[in-house]
Amino acid sequence: MTTPEDQSPAPQPPEPEAEDRVYRSSAGIAGGVLMLALAGWLGIDAIVAGEGRTPWLALALLILVVPLTVAFTLRPAVYAGQDRLRVRNPFRVIVLPWGQIATLRSGYTNEVLATSGTKFQLWAIPVSLRARKSAARREARAAAGRIEGRDGHGGAGRGGVGGRGFGGFGGFSGPTPEGPARAGTDRAMDDLRELWESREKEPGAQGEVTVRWAWEILGPAAAGAVVLGILLAVG
Repeated sequence: MTTPEDQSPAPQPPEPEAEDRVYRSSAGIAGGVLMLALAGWLGIDAIVAGEGRTPWLALALLILVVPLTVAFTLRPAVYAGQDRLRVRNPFRVIVLPWGQIATLRSGYTNEVLATSGTKFQLWAIPVSLRARKSAARREARAAAGRIEGRDGHGGAGRGGVGGRGFGGFGGFSGPTPEGPARAGTDRAMDDLRELWESREKEPGAQGEVTVRWAWEILGPAAAGAVVLGILLAVG
């Protein structure tokens, strides 16, 4: 017979890890799909209906162009997890534990700086100066509306705090109730900075920065370039 003292509590199942936040450029994906469709249509037509060396040249061009198009449009993505930031750029995959990140900064490009001093660009979060200017104009109008409201000359309107605007990164780039209007990519960088600042001291967020070349992109593109060069050299 077991006594209450002999009974140990049942082990609790581990808490499920939160899914990574994923940041991608919807405009880049849309452009990549259109470019691939156009390249496929022209290339297949040349292979089927072409004469002489034309089908082989078209095939070599497809082998070269398709991986490069995928690399610069569909492939870029940023995955932000609880312990690390994974950056998938056109030709490399960089994994940075939060503890190895010195800063995340925005200028003409968005980039992450490792504590070693190495800089990595975030291809999946491109800077849009036009979106920044548009957000600044909306914020100025919202500020003017708030001033008018306090003075009793009007509401918060004229496109003020409650306005919405579509067309930025992630589909929404208008002002939010929590703060001033920001361009979509700038808000994405704000999210990454907030997660970095909250996780950089955690034990699980330490480790080494790793960089892997995307041979699945580089290999086919190099093969296409070699075949195309041979065909052009042979004449």
